[in-house]
Amino acid sequence: MARRPSGGVPERKRQNLVELLGNFEQHLLRSDLREQVQALIPVFRELRDLGMSLLGAEAGSSARERILSYLRRYPSTVIAGEELMVVSGIQEYARRIRELRVEFGWPILSGKALQDLLPEERSAFQAQAIRVDDYVLIRAEQDREAALRWNIANEIRRSAGSVKSKVLRYFQANVGASVTAEELRYVAKDRSEWARRVRELRTEEGWNIATQMTERPDLPPGVYVLEDLGRAEPHDRRIPDEVRIEVLQRDEYSCQFTGCDFDARNPPPGPRRRLELHHVVMHAKRGTNKSENLVTLCNVHHDAVHGGAELILKRP
Repeated sequence: MARRPSGGVPERKRQNLVELLGNFEQHLLRSDLREQVQALIPVFRELRDLGMSLLGAEAGSSARERILSYLRRYPSTVIAGEELMVVSGIQEYARRIRELRVEFGWPILSGKALQDLLPEERSAFQAQAIRVDDYVLIRAEQDREAALRWNIANEIRRSAGSVKSKVLRYFQANVGASVTAEELRYVAKDRSEWARRVRELRTEEGWNIATQMTERPDLPPGVYVLEDLGRAEPHDRRIPDEVRIEVLQRDEYSCQFTGCDFDARNPPPGPRRRLELHHVVMHAKRGTNKSENLVTLCNVHHDAVHGGAELILKRP
C-alpha cells in the first residue's frame, strides 16, 4: 500500500530534509549501493511532504484537493505537470486531473488540447511554449453539467463516423452549453484535427459556433458554444493561394467592413484577431473564387455577415 504523505510545516520539513541530506554523505563514502538507495528513501519522503505542505492545511487532505487548490490560485495560467506532482505528493497526478475534469466539472485543459488551439487563442495564456504535460484551469467556476456531457462524449467517441461528424453531433447534443477543447479532442479520439473541423463547421458549413474570437469575449479561450441549430448558408473557402494573396494585397491586409479598424499589420486588442476572405456572391449562388468576388473581412465581421448582417464595404 502506498504511503500517504503527512504534510506539515514547510520550515520544519526543510530542516529535516537538510539533516537527512547531510547524513547521506557518510553513506556515499562507506555504504554499498543498496544501503545508499535505502538511505535515500526518507529523503524522498521528506521532500514529497515538503512540497505538499506548501499549500497549507486549508488546501485539503487529498491529492485531488491539493491539485485543485493550486490550479484555482492560478486560473488561466499554464501550469507544468511537475508543479502538480510537487503539491499533490503523488506521481499519478494526471489521473486526479481527469477526475476533476470528468467527475467534478472543472474546465482543465491539457497541453495536448492547448497545442491544438489556434495560435491567437494559445497566445492568451502567455506561455512561451506549451508541453503535452502542461495544464490550465480556463475558468474558476465548476461546471455541474460536465459529467453528463462526458458520458455523451464517450458514446459519440465510440461510434462510427468522421471526426467532423462526431464533433458536430457532440455540439448538437449540447446546444447552448459551453464545451471545452478537451471534450472535443476526446470526442475526436485525441486527433488534433478536431480544431480544424470546428473551424470548417463554422466558416464553411454555417453552424453558429461561438468562441471568444467571434463576438463572445465572455468565453475563455478553448471554449465553444453552438448557440442554436440554425445554419447560415454554407460557403466555399477553397480559394487558390495566388487569388488569396491578390485579394489581401488589394485590400491592404485590413478588414473592408465599414467602420472596422482591424489591420493585420497593426492589430488592435479585442476579439478581431485574423483576416478571412468572404464571397460577395455566395458560392452556393454560383459566386466564383475570382478576386473581384472576394473581399477581406476580419473574423468577427465575417461571422456577422454570414449571420445576416448587411455587408457595407469601405471600397466601392
